[in-house]
Formats: sequence, structure tokens, C-alpha cells
Amino acid sequence: MAYSVFIDGEVGTTGLQIRERLVARDDIDLISVDPARRKDLDARLECLAKADVGILCLPDAAAQEVAAQMDGLDTRLIDASTAHRVHDDWVYGFAELGPDRRAAIREARFVSNPGCYSTAAIALLHPLISAGVLSEDAALTINAVSGYSGGGRSMVEAFESGEEDGFFVYATGQTHKHLPEIMAYGGVSVRPAFVPSVGAFAQGMIVQIPLPVGMVALRDGVETTLKSHYTDSRFVKVVQPDDWGPRIDPRRLNGTNSLELSVHGPEKGPIILMALLDNLGKGASGAAVQNLNIMLGLDEATGLTG
Repeated sequence: MAYSVFIDGEVGTTGLQIRERLVARDDIDLISVDPARRKDLDARLECLAKADVGILCLPDAAAQEVAAQMDGLDTRLIDASTAHRVHDDWVYGFAELGPDRRAAIREARFVSNPGCYSTAAIALLHPLISAGVLSEDAALTINAVSGYSGGGRSMVEAFESGEEDGFFVYATGQTHKHLPEIMAYGGVSVRPAFVPSVGAFAQGMIVQIPLPVGMVALRDGVETTLKSHYTDSRFVKVVQPDDWGPRIDPRRLNGTNSLELSVHGPEKGPIILMALLDNLGKGASGAAVQNLNIMLGLDEATGLTG
């Protein structure tokens, strides 16, 4: 049996990557809108009406506009934008969050795809806070660097044209759009200081969360808790620092749906939590395909690498 899927916004960075992961599959029939009408809401709604699942790769306002038109349609939705990530009517699509999350995604009509920075931060924080290893009101700093593809088409064009060619930090005003979901699903009650940055490479991401002396008891306890949480995970693995080598390349997992976590530092000293992923893989398009597979009752790794 083939399922019909419409990617609303398939010409954008995330949409193109989702399409790439689906186009060769014989269990998926992709529906496409007439290119001349791709900004026409009525035309896109007609495509959605024909689909079993629609995947929204749109700006927040456009995703909200589509979601508001779903009454009377049976189509299920995955929203890759920020618009519905902390919305009560949408299931947050991070399958590894807990034992009941896959079932919730499988049964949901509306699934919100996690953000890239959020995926990494939540993967590190949620198990530790849930287990009581780390306090929910800990004063945290999250430092991260992403490839420029995370900034969308305009940033990709700026780097690839040579207009932009360096490294920069941004969102220092602490209003980054991923903060609400990091707090909601990471279990954090105090807003962390979030310092994202962009490097002069296309894809890849590393997120670092320092835990100063006294914030947790022992490094081994942190690592054990993370390993226990992700024991049966297909895509999230806890690895040893030596697996990454002395110089950690954020591009290490490019092209995969993998997320690797590692705990760094001496046994009783400062601990550095780190997460590596492809910001367009497990951080966006790969996660959307994983959620699609779960919603359709398929093996969640179908069409994915890692």
C-alpha cells in the first residue's frame, strides 16, 4: 500500500531534503502543486485534501494559516515550523522523549517537528531532569554552532554567493524561537542563556551545555542516566568522547538521522554535555520522515540513514 504525501513548501531547504528522502520510496506517492500556484492557498489545500499526510515546510504564519483550514479534511499534518511546537493540540514529534511518545505520535492527527537546536538540548536535558540528576531550576548555558543551511534560503544564498563567509553569533537578546520548546520539553523551569552561532559550512551542528562543579554529583551518573534513557533508541546514541577525537567536527553526522550525545570532563570536575547531529537530518528533514513513518505505522527508520 502506498500513502499519499504532500510537502507544502517542497522548494525550501527542509522541503527539498524531505522530498529527497521520500521520492524513491515505493510506499509513498508524492503529491505536488502546480509550480505556478505554489503560493496559492486554495491550490495547496486541494493537494492537502488528496493526501494522507501533509508536511508543512512554511514560515510560522503560513503554517498557522494552513492549520486553520483543516476543518472538514481528514489529512494529518506534520509541521516543520515553530508555529505549533508548544501548542496543546499538537503532539511534539521527538520520538525519543519517553516511552509513550511514539504511541502519541502514531495516533496524533497533528505533529510538530522539533527544531534542530531544541532536539539536541532536549535530548541532553530531559533524561537528566526527569531522573532528578539535574535540577529543573539549574542556571544553564547552552552554546551551539550550526551550518548555514539552518538559516533558510536567504542565508544559504548569502554564504554560497560569497556575500557572507565567516562565523557569527546571533540571537543574543535571548528571544530565539527554540527557547520555548527547550524549556517545555527539556523540563527546564528557568530560562537558560542560549548562545547560538553559525559557521561557514553548510550542514552539521554541535550543542554544548556546561554543568559547573556542584550542579551534579558525578560524571558517571550523568552518562549512566543518558545511556539508560536511550538504550533502545534507533537514532540517539551515547558515545565516548574519544569516539569524536580531540577536535570535534560538527559535520560528523551529516547525511544521517543520527544524534550522538557525549559527556566530557573529569569525574568530579566541570562536566560538558555535548550533542552532535545534522541540522537538516535529525534536526529537521530526517526527523520529519521519522515522524511520518511512525504516523503511518511503518518502521521508523524507513528511508533514513543512521
